[in-house]
Parts: sequence; C-alpha cells; structure tokens
Amino acid sequence: MKVSLDDEGFLTDLSDWDLNVATWLAEKDGITLLETHIEVIQLLRNYYERTQVSPAMRVFVKLVRTQMGADSGNSIYLMQLFGESPAKTAAKWAGLPRPTNCL
Repeated sequence: MKVSLDDEGFLTDLSDWDLNVATWLAEKDGITLLETHIEVIQLLRNYYERTQVSPAMRVFVKLVRTQMGADSGNSIYLMQLFGESPAKTAAKWAGLPRPTNCL
C-alpha cells in the first residue's frame, strides 16, 4: 500500500483514504474489518465532513448512540470493536486526523 503515515499510523494526506486503506490500516493493527466497523467509520467520516473535527471519545460515543442506537453507542462496545482507545483507532482507520484529548 502506497500511502504516507505519521509516527502514530495516521494518514499524512487525508485524500489517500478509501475502504482499501481502511482495511489495510486495520489489518496492520491485527483486526479484520467487519460491517459494523465500516458503519462506524462512515459515521466518523460524515461527522468530519460536516465539522472538520475528529471527535474525542465522549462525542464519538454520543454520535454512535444517536446514529446506531444505545447497544452500539457505549464505551464498552466501542472498545470491543476498536480496542483500548476507540476514538483514536476509529479515526485512524477512517483516514481522519488524530482526535484531540485522546490518549
């Protein structure tokens, strides 16, 4: 895959993103993307298009809860999908900048 990443694995050029890049980034982290991952990633990309902000965890959870329901919009579920830092990992796979205030 010919994309440029920063030291944390985020795209340096956001226009390089497509679903193949998302799949590759997730696989680099040891995860095979599921439809649920892709749905959340698309939510993040749509949010970023509207706001030009990669949401930190609290906003991320609220966004998912609003769009996908209470079962999906909670920290535990998102950690199961994206690991210990869901907002950061999901933003990375979505080809977005690193969210502020994320560890």
